[in-house]
This record gives sequence, C-alpha cells and structure tokens, in this order.
Amino acid sequence: MAATPASVPEDSGGPESGRPLTAAEREEYRRLRRAATVRHRRARRAGASVLLVLTLLLAPLALVAAWVHQEVFDTDRYVETVAPLASDEDVQNAVINRLTTRVVDQVDVQAITASLSKALADAGAPPRVVDASTALTAPLRSAVTDVVHRIVSKVVTSDVFEQAWVQGNRRAHAAVVGMLTGNQSGALRAQGDTVQLDIGVVVDQVKQRLVDAGFKRASDIPSPDRSITLFQTDQLTRAQDAMRLLNIVGTWLPVLTVVLAALTVWTAPAHRFMLLAVATGVGVMMILVLVALAVVRQVYLNSVPPQTLPADAAATIFDTFVRFLRESARTLLVTAVITALAAYLYGPGRAARAVRSLTRRVTAATGRALGRAGVHTGLVGRWLDTHRSWTTAIVIAAGVLALILWNHPTAAVVALVVGIVLVVMFLLAVLADARGGDPAARPGTPGGAPS
Repeated sequence: MAATPASVPEDSGGPESGRPLTAAEREEYRRLRRAATVRHRRARRAGASVLLVLTLLLAPLALVAAWVHQEVFDTDRYVETVAPLASDEDVQNAVINRLTTRVVDQVDVQAITASLSKALADAGAPPRVVDASTALTAPLRSAVTDVVHRIVSKVVTSDVFEQAWVQGNRRAHAAVVGMLTGNQSGALRAQGDTVQLDIGVVVDQVKQRLVDAGFKRASDIPSPDRSITLFQTDQLTRAQDAMRLLNIVGTWLPVLTVVLAALTVWTAPAHRFMLLAVATGVGVMMILVLVALAVVRQVYLNSVPPQTLPADAAATIFDTFVRFLRESARTLLVTAVITALAAYLYGPGRAARAVRSLTRRVTAATGRALGRAGVHTGLVGRWLDTHRSWTTAIVIAAGVLALILWNHPTAAVVALVVGIVLVVMFLLAVLADARGGDPAARPGTPGGAPS
C-alpha cells in the first residue's frame, strides 16, 4: 500500500526535518540503536544475575525456615513428626532399658539380702547357710530385672504407650507454643518475665469431687491464687521475640524466594535459558542441603555417648525429626529437574528438536489410526489444533496449581502430577490430530486450512 503524506518512513528525517536520512546518518542511527540495545541487554543480564544469586542463596534458607516454622508453630505437624518414634523398635528398646534401670535402681537388693542373712542368723541357721544367703544378691537382682523388664516391655509396646506419647507431646507442644507466642488461653502462660501455670481447672475439679463425696460445704471454699509461678527468667522476652521473628521469616522468606525466582526469569533477556539456570541452580542447592543433612547426622551420632542413647535409637530419632525436611528437599530437587528438563526440551537443541519431532510423529500416527477406525474429533479437534499453545499452557498451569494446593507434596506426588500432565497433553494432541482430513496439514501451511 502506498504511503500517505502523513506516514513517515523508518529512515526518514522525521516530521521535523521533512528529508530522508543520508547513508552516513542512517548508519549512525543504526549504530546508536544497536549500542542502546546492547546496553539494555547488559543491564538486564546483570540484574538477572544478581537476582539469580540471591535466589540460590535464599532457597536452602527458605526451605529450612519453612520446616522449622511448621515444626514450632504447627502442633499437628510436630505430633505427626514425633508420633512414629513411639512405635519404633529401637526407640522402644531404649525406653524399656532406661525405665528398667531406673526401677531396679530403686530396689535395694543388697539390703534385702542383708535382712535375709540377719533373719537366718537370728533363727539359728547354720553359719554355712547364713554365708550362702549373701550370694543371693546377684541372682535376686537378675530376677528383679527380668520381671521389671517384662512388665515395662508390655507397657511400652502396647497401644497405651503410643496414645500417651502422642497426647503428651501434643499437650506439651501446644503449651510451650502458647507461652512463647503470648497466648493467654492455655494452662501455661507468660506474664512479664515469669512463666505461670494456671491451676484453676484443678481447683474446680477438687471442689466438685469433695462435694460429690459428701462434703457439701466444699463449694463455699474460697478459691486461692489460681496460678503458680514455675520460674522467672530475663530470657523469656528474648525467646518470645525470637518466636515472632521465626514466624515472620518462616512465612515470608519462602514467598520472597519464589518472587525473586520469577523476577530472575522475567528480567533476563533469554527467559527460557534463565529458567533453565534457575531450575538447575535450585536443584544443586537441594543436593547440597541433602549432603549437609547427611554430614550433620554423622556429627550428631558421633556426639551422642552410647551409654546415654544407643546408636540405632539416636539414628532413628534424628531421621524421624528431619524426615519432612529431607522429603521437602527431595521434592524441590525433583521439581527442579523436571522444570530444567522442560525448559531444555522447549529450546533449539538437537536433542530437544528430536524429542519434539518424535512426539509429533507419534501423536499424528495415533490420530491417523483413530481416523482410520472411524473416530473423528471434527470441530473440537480443529479447535484443539488451532489452540495447541493455549491448551498446553492451561494443562501445565493446572498441574502447577494442583501442586500449590496440595498439602505438603512429596517427590512421588510431583512425579504423579507431572505424569498426569504429560498424559493429558498427549491425549489433547491426539484429539487434535484426529480432527479429520490430513492430520499433518496445519492451518497456514500447504494443504492446510487457510489462515
């Protein structure tokens, strides 16, 4: 179409000059534009690099902060963490041995044998019998130990112990969290720099039981001070401040890390390449977290004296306490690997092109097979074929949303969601290729529908 007088060509001198640029001016204009573009791309690349470093440094910190926040503030999560310890055989054996030793130590076997010897001597028993009675100390201690060990084992390995373990941990955790967060509704409360125990419920129950037992005047007993000061410390305020800081960091540091990762990809001139770099970097950081956990585990086991806690029980306790942190690191590692692989497969690499070409041939062949079987998707297939990029984006977004809404997704959950996403994308591609006519013909290409 011919240019109107009002239109200004790209290489003209502009409305002000009304003359075309000379060759030298045009070359200078292009040089300045290239220089400005290069400076702009360098600035974006530098900014993206800084954001990338911050993202990778904050990723492990955000993971640990989120884990600590959940363990400290979420009583249900904490109970879920420690509950398996009550049914673990190594931990049960450690508890049984510890309780058996404590109970047997309270029994003065030496005094018992001494009393027996004295009784035999007073009764006129032969000296040989009296002397032999002193040798009963070791067998008697062994017998007492066996009996106590058997009784304690029945209790610890029963469901009663597991229920008491869970309920005790739940009450203790809720009380400590309530005290440190300033919650005044629990029995354990913080008043200034003192920790107080509210015994009002106990007082009311005692009065009611006295009344039920026939002491009618017990209802007139005045209530004493309904709280007992357990201890006073000037560190309580610092502990509460630390809890408030942990609440803020554990909540917002993961959000900040995700925002920085998104800004890193958006700022970079090459979005796909930066997404690949972010995913790879986060994966490497998660590997470092797993390695650090293994090192800390070994340090912890080496620091626990065997007489205090057996090595197998100590290992079980450590693995149980950090299992959610380890599982979260593995989940992020799997997610990072999948994201990096997806970013690569959408790139111009030879392997990526080969995979895309193979997938396209498979879906096209499947669509032709459905067409030969009399299955045609018609208008729906043509719509899906026209909007392939949109449907792909919607399916991927649905998978991401499912992972976001999933409560504590594991690596297996991530793999499952990714598998479902791939299957749905494959089925949509097959339906698009089964639209009828030549599945290889695409709109805007020779043999395809006019665009």
